[in-house]
Amino acid sequence: MAKNVLGSNLEICCEDPVTGFYRNGKCDTSSEDQGMHTVCVEITNDFLTFSKATGNDLTTPHKLSGFKGLKEGDRWCICLSRWVEAYEAGKAPKIYLKSTHISTIEFIESKVLNEFAIDAKME
Repeated sequence: MAKNVLGSNLEICCEDPVTGFYRNGKCDTSSEDQGMHTVCVEITNDFLTFSKATGNDLTTPHKLSGFKGLKEGDRWCICLSRWVEAYEAGKAPKIYLKSTHISTIEFIESKVLNEFAIDAKME
């Protein structure tokens, strides 16, 4: 079972819409996941605008894949590098640590994770 940044079992991020690299609701990852979809966030309009401007439109539905498009307040597994870019631009969304994959701590300091945490704090 995959672990979260707190060291406990990785919890579901979102099942409606279903998220995650494996579309199982979790921000789980493996070597197949080149984008590291490991960060579970609460989507904001600022982040959606930023993401679209940097080449990843998360608002437009894709009927073939069943993707309805995201809106403010949705939870979603985003790429680690996209979250870091948004953080550096002052557009980073809040994070659900219980649903964020443990590998994230290799790239984002615990101090920053705690600053953006919604559901828990790291020790």
